[in-house]
Amino acid sequence: MSNKRLLWQLYPTYLLITLIALVSVGWYSLNSLQDFYYERTSIDLEVRAHLVERLVADQFSGPNKSTLDSLSKEVGRSAFMRVTLIQPSGEVLGDSHEDPARMDNHADRTEIKEALAGNRGMSVRFSHTLQKKMMYLAVPVKSKGEIIGAVRTSLPITFIDNALRSIEIKIAWGALAVALFAAVISLVVSRRISRPLELMKVAAEKFAQGGVPGKIPVTGSLEIAGLGEALNQMARQLDYRIRGITEERNEREAVLFSMVEGVFAVDTAERFISMNQAAAKLIGVDVKNFKRKSIQELVRNNELQQFVKKALNSREVVETDFVLRGSQERNLQARGTVLKDASDNRIGALIVLNDVTRLRRLENMRRDFVANVSHEIKTPITAIKGFVDTLMKGAINNQKDAHRFLEIIGRQVDRLNAIVDDLLSLSKLEQDSDQYVIQMEDVELKGVLQSAIQACASRAENEKTSIELICEGDLTVKINRQLIEQAVVNLVDNAVKYSGLEKRVQVVGEQHNGEITIRVQDWGSGISKEHLPRLFERFYRVDQARSRDLGGTGLGLAIVKHIAQVHQGSVRAESALGKGSTFSIYLPKN
Repeated sequence: MSNKRLLWQLYPTYLLITLIALVSVGWYSLNSLQDFYYERTSIDLEVRAHLVERLVADQFSGPNKSTLDSLSKEVGRSAFMRVTLIQPSGEVLGDSHEDPARMDNHADRTEIKEALAGNRGMSVRFSHTLQKKMMYLAVPVKSKGEIIGAVRTSLPITFIDNALRSIEIKIAWGALAVALFAAVISLVVSRRISRPLELMKVAAEKFAQGGVPGKIPVTGSLEIAGLGEALNQMARQLDYRIRGITEERNEREAVLFSMVEGVFAVDTAERFISMNQAAAKLIGVDVKNFKRKSIQELVRNNELQQFVKKALNSREVVETDFVLRGSQERNLQARGTVLKDASDNRIGALIVLNDVTRLRRLENMRRDFVANVSHEIKTPITAIKGFVDTLMKGAINNQKDAHRFLEIIGRQVDRLNAIVDDLLSLSKLEQDSDQYVIQMEDVELKGVLQSAIQACASRAENEKTSIELICEGDLTVKINRQLIEQAVVNLVDNAVKYSGLEKRVQVVGEQHNGEITIRVQDWGSGISKEHLPRLFERFYRVDQARSRDLGGTGLGLAIVKHIAQVHQGSVRAESALGKGSTFSIYLPKN
């Protein structure tokens, strides 16, 4: 059975009770009126019957009974009623409305039986003689203590029925008015009872949806008001707890999403439970569409999948390093531990991912730097030691060879000195930029570039290379003049070395979108793409033998990079094999 609203349970009940009460009262009232009218009529008929009985008593016992019929007719006309005289045998001696000879024996009539038995007899029935509903009342006729007959008086009771019918109509209209009034009152009362409960229902639905409604009105009966107050108390408690849970969740999510480390949790079926943005970015998963999806569905890295299995099955903290390949190769360090609930039951695993790509790259650079420094220094030292040993073994006595060997030793010492100077320059740049701000001043960029070109003019003349300068004379920039000049000298010197067959170098200074660009371009042999990302590393050489032959230390471009960085700028290299190279320094205008 379907549930109904409380209003439609209360209201029909009230209405039904009202209708039953009205019908019962109306029925009882009509029956009481009918009994009252019948009783009053019977009393009236009894009085009349006794009057007639006194008039006809002597006639019943006399010899001339034929006069009874005319007497009954006379009395009936004067009293406006029907009078019937019956002897003990049931034979009708006289009747005010009918010929006695044509009438049936009345010994079987109920009222006659009672009268002949010495009692008052009364009956209501339909008269076939008069074709009306009649009330009959009979009394015995006595003579000397003996019953010698019976007198019956009767009246049609149609007037009673008509009066009762009129009263029925009035009672019906009154009952209808009362019923309508009671219906309105019942509806109002039902609404007053059901309305607070409906408001409580709406509030409970909001509770179920996680919301907190306003204060529920505490009205109505004591019980309903008590329920409303209990719900308000529950709302306050829920609001307090929900706020606490929400704040705790927001704090936890804020911590997770602000972490640099990637953090995600999986259940025992290896399905994702939670994940922060760093983890989603590292493993390439949509942070909005991952919940309840398996790691095999979203992550294609087998090493990570195996590590998650290991973390789920291990009681200890597990760690591993692996490479995540994709558009960009990443070195990740993973740490996993079992995830437990408040009852200490295992529900999954928590995985923390650290992107150690930069750290590994720095470690590789450090190893390469140590190896390169060792190699760069060892080469001239080995040469010096070899020539010194040769001189000590007697070559010093040969003036011509001794002079040549000493020149070679001098060149190697100069090379060592250049390496040490460049290393000191790099160290000073890093130290100065960390300890204090480099002193800057507003200078004309064209003058700085001209000074750098003049410093490289001697070498350019020896290499028969032309250097072209393009820069507006009024272009000013806030820089450290000495450092920028040194960076441009290093770039121009490299360009002169590798200028190629055209023997032409172009130096350009320009302003674009609020940024100053210094560009040095040559049209030499160019550099292949795989070397471009590492050109500005220390001691990195594209062509090891040629770079050393040309006198390079492998630190010039690293110095350029650091000078740009202390000016809050950047460097960039563009090149193509057989087409030359372009090195650019980007500096902020101010």
